[in-house]
Amino acid sequence: MLKRSFIMLMLTASIGACAQAARVQSSGALDDASITARVKTVLLNDTQVAATKIDVVSNQGVVTLSGSVKSKSDEARAMDLARRVQGVRDVRSQLQVSSIPQS
Repeated sequence: MLKRSFIMLMLTASIGACAQAARVQSSGALDDASITARVKTVLLNDTQVAATKIDVVSNQGVVTLSGSVKSKSDEARAMDLARRVQGVRDVRSQLQVSSIPQS
């Protein structure tokens, strides 16, 4: 009887975990949130790009960068760094090159 109860408990837990995984995969929200966080982290860890001026949004693996950067080369670097993040399918830039010094 104890063995049967244990098997039922494990089966119930497995079904619940599979259902949760299916909801997460179908919505993509969790994946997009983690992609956004990983891209932002990569940008913040880069010494060349002023990432505090860059906003990151991800939708179905497509990352959009917006905000301001110091130069076109910083824009290109930010896009390149974002493309390297696992799960990113494409990167779009809405970044503005600002001639005003950033602090």
